[in-house]
Amino acid sequence: MEAARHTRDRFAAALKRFDDAVGAFRKARELNPYYTDVRNDLGMALILAGKREAGKAEFLAAFNDPTNPTPELSSRNLGQAYLEEKNHAQAASWFQSSLNRNKAYPDSYLGLAEALAGLGRDDEVVTLLETGVRECPESMDVKFALANAYYRAGRFTDARPLLEDARRKDPGSAAGQRAAELLKQFPR
Repeated sequence: MEAARHTRDRFAAALKRFDDAVGAFRKARELNPYYTDVRNDLGMALILAGKREAGKAEFLAAFNDPTNPTPELSSRNLGQAYLEEKNHAQAASWFQSSLNRNKAYPDSYLGLAEALAGLGRDDEVVTLLETGVRECPESMDVKFALANAYYRAGRFTDARPLLEDARRKDPGSAAGQRAAELLKQFPR
């Protein structure tokens, strides 16, 4: 009983902080209506506060603002929101919009790959991630995602060099550690 009350209290405190953040971001938008990036922050705070529709509306307003310096971030955020809701078709559309704005944005490749997999379009995932590795050659996360897609497809000889590269170049990162773990599962 005490543990449940403690968890509930922590959750309530976290929501209060998100509500405070929402208020601060709204105030910032009022003070400078031309600061379109604040809409992305406001959208994220709303989503984290459990106000998903309002958050998505802020992302959409930011995306549609012609002065937005980072429309790829706004569309990526929309894609992520839809992905969390398991609306893979909308997620894929928004991640693709993000990539249309910035081909070198690794998060959008990763999100689009997850959305395509959710739609059962696994054959497109490998092609997408191969493009992602060409466009974002320094992203260990995209390399790991491609290696993992190769692995799931049984293309071990294609997967191994990418995994070894991720493990060697960035052994302390999440991608490097996941690569090392996946290499242990390879057939001998």
